[in-house]
Amino acid sequence: MDTTPTHAGARAGDTTWHPGEQALQARLGMRERMAEIGPQVIRDHMPDQHRELFEKLPTMLLGALDASGQPWATMLAGRPGFVATPDARTMAITSTLDAQDPALAALRASGPGAQVGLLGLEPHTRRRNRMNGRLEAMSDGALRVGVVQSFGNCPKYIQARDPLRWDDAPPALAQPLDAALDEAALARIAAADTVFIASASAPVPGDGRAEGVDVSHRGGPPGFVAAHRRLDGGIELLIPDFPGNRFFMTLGNLLRHPRAGLLVPDYDTGELLHLTAEASVLWSDEARGLRLRVTAGLRRPGALAWRWSPALLAPQFDPFA
Repeated sequence: MDTTPTHAGARAGDTTWHPGEQALQARLGMRERMAEIGPQVIRDHMPDQHRELFEKLPTMLLGALDASGQPWATMLAGRPGFVATPDARTMAITSTLDAQDPALAALRASGPGAQVGLLGLEPHTRRRNRMNGRLEAMSDGALRVGVVQSFGNCPKYIQARDPLRWDDAPPALAQPLDAALDEAALARIAAADTVFIASASAPVPGDGRAEGVDVSHRGGPPGFVAAHRRLDGGIELLIPDFPGNRFFMTLGNLLRHPRAGLLVPDYDTGELLHLTAEASVLWSDEARGLRLRVTAGLRRPGALAWRWSPALLAPQFDPFA
């Protein structure tokens, strides 16, 4: 059922978690424990092992907000080394920044100081680390972000795949989609074993923008994202929330600012499907998840230059692992 957890007050001196995260942690009886853990795992700089991972990645996930406060998620790609960390508080990304990319368009419009969520995920090793920060500079082929929060994530639910081949062909013209999507988009969602979600922590009073921005990973066997066509023709998605680190960053954000940006990559063709949605947190004794009412979409054929090996399911989904 849909529920909005009661607000849980922060433990004295704990500024790590915002009220949405605190409320969900409290639902599990973990509020005090997470107040202790938070300062140990959420840093204001990138540890050396995070920097090492970021600098060898083939892709980087990015979340940003447009002027209306709508989050967008995207994936940037390059040869290993396209992400650099000149120091522990700065990340630089050198890549072809496609003008058709809605998340990058939002950053350009906002300019320096804009909130950015970043996720570095190495699919073939299942390593991932996150960094949330503020845009410092952006040009046609590069951007620089200053660290606000840096933290690690466990390897659970990540499908392993290798980047095999780089395709230099320029991306095709992006195709806007309305809330009803189309059959090709629904087929892509049905086949997906990986999606990414951009979210924001809270709207700024009197402004369409929001505070912090985050982008997170969701993985499952193909079909784990259920799509339903409503009577009015619109599309509703249901995404389970599998047990994890109990940070509840994405769900906590969506409690406070119930708008999500989804990215559904096609690792075979390089197509990226961007979706915007109104979000509801689902919470019951049996399960947790998200209900997402799609508001718009954008298909970007060939936007991801890497072509990948077939997926090796995460051990959590592989009955023979």
